[in-house]
Amino acid sequence: MTERDPTKGNFSLDGKVAVVTGGGSGIGQAIAVKFAEQGAAIRILDVNEQSAAVTCRRIADAGGTASAHLCDVTNQEFVKIRFEELFREERIHILVNNAGVSHIGTVESTTPEDFDHVVRVNVKGFYNCMRAVVGHMKENGGGVIVNLASIAGSSGLPDRFAYSMSKGAIIAMTYSVARDYLAHNIRCNCISPARVHTPFVDDYLRRNYPGRESEVFEKLAKSQPIGRMAEPAEVASLALFLCSDEAAFITGVDYPIDGGFFNLRG
Repeated sequence: MTERDPTKGNFSLDGKVAVVTGGGSGIGQAIAVKFAEQGAAIRILDVNEQSAAVTCRRIADAGGTASAHLCDVTNQEFVKIRFEELFREERIHILVNNAGVSHIGTVESTTPEDFDHVVRVNVKGFYNCMRAVVGHMKENGGGVIVNLASIAGSSGLPDRFAYSMSKGAIIAMTYSVARDYLAHNIRCNCISPARVHTPFVDDYLRRNYPGRESEVFEKLAKSQPIGRMAEPAEVASLALFLCSDEAAFITGVDYPIDGGFFNLRG
């Protein structure tokens, strides 16, 4: 038996290769860094090569292994080519479907173009990546898929019509894939965060509340019972657990990480 590196705790990913979509920033970057710290070789698929390269440099500077691969997850043929390139080099053990977009609006204010864009990225993008990887995982003894959903997918949030629709679809796809591939040793779960303090939040506040960023940030943070937003690293820690061998008995679950949003609201 190979001795476990004591510096990596109980959730080692030594010898595993993990694909993280949208790993150039925010939650995806935090997941890539966390997984690399635990021994995984990271393959980042991102539409922004520069951001992906920044994450890879950060991982390399810490002694880890990572590579960046340009990929538009909305383009099925592009996704297929990228994954086939990876398959020729190594076995993929883990897929983290993270690349996504947000959208603010009601059913009335959501344009057909906005709706289609959200579907292409948040729904079809996840489908494209799962479709590309499950056959490879079947042929190689199994694997783990973690999809990044949101509490918006199972709760009525204001002004999040298209976004909520897409995240609900991700939850449903997770359940379906988990059921269909039980016999192939492929586990599939999803994570549903509440508000997470990412660059998207800061950009949103700068664009929409110039001069009031701190005030509105505090209001958004306090709207969660725990009194603050989650940090990307906290979401990454949950993803790490779900992708580790310690979670081998867990599949077909939507995990909220919501600061008490569902159960503790007054």
